[in-house]
Amino acid sequence: MEIFKKSYQDINYCIRCGAVLTLKKDPENKMRPHCNNCGWTYYKNPIPASACVIINNKSEIVIIKRKFPPNPNEWALPSGYIEINQDPETTAIEEMKEETGLDGTVEESLGYYTDFSPIYEKVISFGFLMKVTGGKLQAGDDAAEARYVKLDNLPDIAFPSHRFFIEKVKEKISHEGHRQR
Repeated sequence: MEIFKKSYQDINYCIRCGAVLTLKKDPENKMRPHCNNCGWTYYKNPIPASACVIINNKSEIVIIKRKFPPNPNEWALPSGYIEINQDPETTAIEEMKEETGLDGTVEESLGYYTDFSPIYEKVISFGFLMKVTGGKLQAGDDAAEARYVKLDNLPDIAFPSHRFFIEKVKEKISHEGHRQR
């Protein structure tokens, strides 16, 4: 019960009718904030995000320096939260353009990685190997900088999920030999 109280400590009012929520078991026997006035139940779920791995034929990867939380001024892959009207692939393409100025398509899914989030408690990140189809590399949106860096000379990368996707691509490259693009 204590873990649920902590997880829902800031969830106090119903977003439908404004009544006070009470923590009680739902039909699945899970503790959730419930509105006794209108019957609405709050479900706290992980937030989905997409991350882009962009590699050129020199084995350089695009990284961005983040402007805003989480982890401002740290290096990361171009990435962002998935909007309600998007799928993970669409988000990856959009974030690639917004943060790097590069146009692209999804070449391959790199899987997913679940991790702690200082803002949302838990995030599920979907990684994608991207193919550049145009544009010019330049920082945009919430990126303070965007650059290509040698895969074997990366600075510290802010998020475990991004490090995971980078390692997957490094393994892929080592198995295939030098990527031709």
